Amino acid sequence: MAGYDTIPQGASLQVDKFTLSIPDQEIQDFKDLLRLSKLAPKTYENLHANAKEGKFGVSHEWMTKAKDYWLNEYDWRATEKYNNSFPNFIAHVKDDNGEVFKTHFIGLFSKKQDAVPLIYMHGWPGSHLEHLGIFDLYRKKYSPEDLPYHLINVSLPGWTLSSGPSLDRDFDTDDIARIINKLMIGLGFGDGYIAQGGDIGSFTSKVLAGTFDECKGVHYNFAVSAAKPEGVDDSKITENERKVFEARGGAFNTTGNAYAREHGTRPATIGFVLASNPLAQLAWIGEKFQEWTDETPPLDKILDSITLYWFTESFPRCIYCYREFSLPGGKGLPHGNPKYNNSKPVAYSWFPKEIVPVPAEWEQGGHFAAFEKPQEMLEDMEEFIQKIGWPVK
Repeated sequence: MAGYDTIPQGASLQVDKFTLSIPDQEIQDFKDLLRLSKLAPKTYENLHANAKEGKFGVSHEWMTKAKDYWLNEYDWRATEKYNNSFPNFIAHVKDDNGEVFKTHFIGLFSKKQDAVPLIYMHGWPGSHLEHLGIFDLYRKKYSPEDLPYHLINVSLPGWTLSSGPSLDRDFDTDDIARIINKLMIGLGFGDGYIAQGGDIGSFTSKVLAGTFDECKGVHYNFAVSAAKPEGVDDSKITENERKVFEARGGAFNTTGNAYAREHGTRPATIGFVLASNPLAQLAWIGEKFQEWTDETPPLDKILDSITLYWFTESFPRCIYCYREFSLPGGKGLPHGNPKYNNSKPVAYSWFPKEIVPVPAEWEQGGHFAAFEKPQEMLEDMEEFIQKIGWPVK
């Protein structure tokens, strides 16, 4: 990581270097709790479950094997080592009310004067870990001297290594976007930056572009509206897009979104349930890494994300946005909100195994695109930035 860790001279934030290292005692406590945690008894449902097909959830067989591997073979220290091979930072971002958000990010900073600031944002149940693969490709392709971008891989407020959200007031994607915009300005990118996001990261990107002048363009790999936008030319939607949207989107809307309604309507309850037991998080999150991906990731990669959530007590802190989307009278999805409409450049990478793969014409791999297809995502981003030019006119 030598050479990539030089923060631009124009930065105004307090930024501290960070190393991910969980104390030995916490790891031992985790293993003790995992060992003592009981698997559910065999039932008709868990013996016939198929998470990939969205049938009944996770299977007894998968949970049994995953628990044994997690307890006896999984190496968290190897994950820490890989994470720490990138420059990690904690930025102290002061909100408008004076509250300070400790915001974790991985940064690959360029030495080029005209480098394009580019921020990658994850969603749920993701984390900054899902972007390590694409950041690895960037550092293999470019040296600090010829890297065309300043690359930021952020942990959103409330997720894993970042603090927040506030304990005494409501907090939503508008608040996330405000913190992210302050982060980018504070890192010296007040003249402009590009935002990339999937899932809640895509919602944040939409709000950024529709709210702040500093965000000059956005790239989505997840963009879902409640209904087809007005003025869409149906003739430009391919037959494959239509079939995939009807199949995947239909399944999500009928049998696949119960988790989101639980997050939105009973966040306190599900927060306590999943904070009490790592095996519970394995089932709740492991299901999504099977159902929402094109090819199920290696078990190590699934466990990386869940283990980070566990050690950082992330789950109860990171589901607050679902109240916007699931509660009656909530603000709804930012991609369908005309409040955030704007004329800034937009790109959308269409992956057929996204949970709701809306047709590309709607603008609005799988769900974890940068995690599943990092090379394709990198190529899409470079093509987008090349097309719009920099600075964006």
